Amino acid sequence: MKYSYFPGCSLKGLGRAYEESLLPVMKHLGVEVIELEDWNCCGATAYMSVDEHEACVLAARNLAIAEQTGPYDLLAPCSACYLVLNKTKHNVTDFPSIRQSVDRALETTKLSYKGTTAVRHPLDVLFHDIGVEAIKQKVVRPLTGLKVAPYYGCQVVRPYATFDEAWNPVTMDKILAALGAEVLHYPLKTKCCGGSLTGTIPEAGLRMCYILMKEAVRRGADVIATICPLCQFNLDAYHDQIEKKWGPARISTVYFTQLMGLAFGMDPRQLGLNRNFIPMKSLPARASQTSAAPQEQTVAPVAK
Repeated sequence: MKYSYFPGCSLKGLGRAYEESLLPVMKHLGVEVIELEDWNCCGATAYMSVDEHEACVLAARNLAIAEQTGPYDLLAPCSACYLVLNKTKHNVTDFPSIRQSVDRALETTKLSYKGTTAVRHPLDVLFHDIGVEAIKQKVVRPLTGLKVAPYYGCQVVRPYATFDEAWNPVTMDKILAALGAEVLHYPLKTKCCGGSLTGTIPEAGLRMCYILMKEAVRRGADVIATICPLCQFNLDAYHDQIEKKWGPARISTVYFTQLMGLAFGMDPRQLGLNRNFIPMKSLPARASQTSAAPQEQTVAPVAK
């Protein structure tokens, strides 16, 4: 299997642990990913509210490069990138004026966009192309006893529920279960974390994060698993401020690909788990190993 790959700005910056875990996990499963050459920022969701035409032009350039790369689906791990690229595909098809803006701009760079490349999320590829059973067969260190709250965030299945249900997605749940983890019922799995509100209106944004963390702790979760760089940052970086105002709700938030890597027997540091502000708990007795005696996986936090 082969896919084009759009990392976006987050996976090369604050969300680099996502890429550090995604790429080896995909390789372990026999998937080849080809990073787009000379990709540019997709504009994130904020640019769409500033100038929708220019935002679509910015994102469409990446789609055009993907078409030139080969007949491969485009893998977009970041929830904002995934949403923006999909929205651009729809807008170019549905609105002639946006199509004209995109065509005009791309022509100046000797690019064109026909709309043939499918934009896919890693969850979609892992669940529908690779399959849960194939993932389960690759597990060498089941995450037995690890209680996980699966958190999808608000963008990856809304408004385009192309590969999962909009209000109760289950693809990550089933993948985590295949790793041997205990997947908790987490009703807030698609509730917004506040997004950029943590930086613009902290009172509102941090309270939204607190609600998510508090519910995960209340349900007995050891860790929150997410698929979005901004969600991971919001739920990982503000514990001190949140606890000072609303009380304790301390829990580690990691990428679902990091948990996959652990179950595949990969080193925690190579998966970027050392980058967390709130380190994930060690997995001694509760995570059994099929090929050797269990070894404790201690993950040191990043210096603040």
